[in-house]
Amino acid sequence: MDIPFNRFKADLLNDQMLLGLWLGLGETFSAEICAGAGFDWLLIDGEHGPNDLRSILAQLQAIEPYPSQAIVRPPQGDHVLIKQLLETGIQTLLIPMVETAEQAVGLVQAMRYPPAGIRGVGAALARASRWGRIQDYSAQANDQMCLLLQVETKQGYDNLETILAVDGVDGIFFGAADLAASYGLLGQSNHPSIVEAIEAGLRKVRAAGKSGGVLCGDKAIVHRYFAAGARFIAVGVDALLLAAATSELRREYKPGAEEKSVTGY
Repeated sequence: MDIPFNRFKADLLNDQMLLGLWLGLGETFSAEICAGAGFDWLLIDGEHGPNDLRSILAQLQAIEPYPSQAIVRPPQGDHVLIKQLLETGIQTLLIPMVETAEQAVGLVQAMRYPPAGIRGVGAALARASRWGRIQDYSAQANDQMCLLLQVETKQGYDNLETILAVDGVDGIFFGAADLAASYGLLGQSNHPSIVEAIEAGLRKVRAAGKSGGVLCGDKAIVHRYFAAGARFIAVGVDALLLAAATSELRREYKPGAEEKSVTGY
């Protein structure tokens, strides 16, 4: 049995522009529905979505039959949690709140087996190696790992060039909402100064020979980010799409009605 091929990583290396969708509902059924939509990649969110190791695994299994490539964002860049996630078979991680090159070095090591890293050796017990059925999994795994780092604070943005210089970092994702908050613009992720900062950051990432990404629901700004060099952009969030669709459906039949909160019942 061959090791799964990380097509997302290969497409980035081939300079493809990849469109993605955020999964925050923590449900296999909705994850599979989204997988059938044809997005290039789907991000399972363990930082802000109600996900744990088992729910992430279940969604990976639901997505796997479809062409969309799965990415997981853990709640933090902890090397023990990274090890557990890699054992589920995920090959691409997006690590939030990365602010220094030292953090980046440690995350690269967490993604790789020794001597290149510190990933614990025990894949024979794990889905990643299909329980030992993938021959020489440990010798091949490092090449299929894809590490994306999320720069979303002023400190991280100021250290962008040194973070980019770390070997083994495949891409940088700019967290617009937290970046805006870090600059005193809470709730203004599409503020002109933040958009311009992200555009400048994307150009730096591209000049370094790496891939840049962002989450943005504004079509005009999405086009600006692609023009600035972004190669993977998420254009929606499952929970927000469901909220918008259900609110619009209610307005179609009861246009003057107020939306009720749960506490109103």
